[in-house]
Amino acid sequence: MTPEQISESAGPAERRLAGVALNPAAPVDVLLRLLASESAAVRMALTRDRALPGPVVDAVVAHPDRRTRGFFAENPYADPEQRARLVDDPEYHVRGRLAREPRAGGTCMPRPLPDRTVVRIIETYESDHLWELNRLVSPGLQRAMTTHPSAKVRCMGIGRLSWKSLTPDVQDALLADPDPEVRKSADESRRSYERLRDPDAVRESLPAHRCHAHTHLLMYGALAPDVVAAALPRHAWLIARNDSVPPETVALLAAHPDPKVRTRVATRPDLGPSERRALAVDPDPEVRLALSVHPALTEAERAAIDYEVEQGGPFLHSPPYDPELLPDREQIRALALSAHPLLRRRAAREPHLPADLVALLADDSDLGVRVLLGQNHPDAPAALLLRCFLEYTGCDRWHLTGHGNFPRAGLARFADDEDPAARRLALLDPGLPGDVADRLTRYPDPQVRADAARHPRLPQDRIAALLDDPELAHGAAANPALPVATMYALIAAVGQRAAS
Repeated sequence: MTPEQISESAGPAERRLAGVALNPAAPVDVLLRLLASESAAVRMALTRDRALPGPVVDAVVAHPDRRTRGFFAENPYADPEQRARLVDDPEYHVRGRLAREPRAGGTCMPRPLPDRTVVRIIETYESDHLWELNRLVSPGLQRAMTTHPSAKVRCMGIGRLSWKSLTPDVQDALLADPDPEVRKSADESRRSYERLRDPDAVRESLPAHRCHAHTHLLMYGALAPDVVAAALPRHAWLIARNDSVPPETVALLAAHPDPKVRTRVATRPDLGPSERRALAVDPDPEVRLALSVHPALTEAERAAIDYEVEQGGPFLHSPPYDPELLPDREQIRALALSAHPLLRRRAAREPHLPADLVALLADDSDLGVRVLLGQNHPDAPAALLLRCFLEYTGCDRWHLTGHGNFPRAGLARFADDEDPAARRLALLDPGLPGDVADRLTRYPDPQVRADAARHPRLPQDRIAALLDDPELAHGAAANPALPVATMYALIAAVGQRAAS
């Protein structure tokens, strides 16, 4: 919980207790007393915004207040096995929060529930809880869903995967499944796919007006020549990647006056040599860039294209790692050694790059390559992570500081940096002098002040003074240097006021 959130929802005493709830030095007894607090803001900070020791988790799971259990259900800091203990909670509210992907918190990225817990959710939860479940299903479970022992899981697997992606053996097994709901879902999926691949059926089903069904059929359906001809004037972009479009139409689309259509055509895996040559010298830079990563091109052909890769764009964390969807080792090496930065970025996303490629990409000339390597590889070097933070200002910048290799010692040198985000780095240094931490509690940037209030080398008299500061009391109470006796005193003070 941020200081701003605390300020909006709680009074001064509650802000202090919410800070104590986040204090990493707070003993179990203090945490249990806070769990018994009448303040929802304090219980939320405790159960949603930090990792908890086992005895406190036991008390949270058994807590009588459904909101408190619900806070813990969406806690990104909690071990997924701990959150999984709420899978059979009697309250709809708690189950709904558990079935959602936990929110990201600080430098903590959400971790999915165990597969067995996801299976339990599929088997027992209300249908309106299942629509958000997609992001919780691991790649391994997703692959196994259509052959899973549970009929409800098999049904969900049929809905998640295209009929075409299933092997003939799996298709036959599902059509002959002992469970009638599975058989029904399988038959509906088969019929839907067959209609999608039948040009006459697509023509009959195609709505006259623009809608989701219209878009889907033009993008993925088998299109008869008359349907393609009718779509060309107004819907060229939709059919530009449709695999049923004949080569002569692909050639027309590659010369379409709209560069967005040509850009989409440039990504077709079946693009012919003549179309590739034409698009390689297209007047639009986005078209040339899209074509430059085409898998049929050689490195020499890529190098001959005049393309430009944006350096300042956002570089985001990759989807969950799935070893079965990765290129093989030779393909990954070829991507990492390519002269094209976008191909090297693809390689940099892989969390199991060998050490020699990690070292190579860590010194890459492309900022995107370096940032993606830092975000995704567990052995990203400390120097790379710090460099990425200082040079990259896009999404998830602060998440880099949560990497296990991110350096801490020596960051005090950034205490006077002009960039407030870089100045925050100084507050990660455990050796930061206390007088510098004190000075940073007065810095104009509110996040710098909040971080400084929590620094363990902040002088005790300054911590005590900040406990009465309307803005920084929350951070001061979360400071691990706060004496345990003070924690008890803050709790007792609230109890005395409540009793009077």
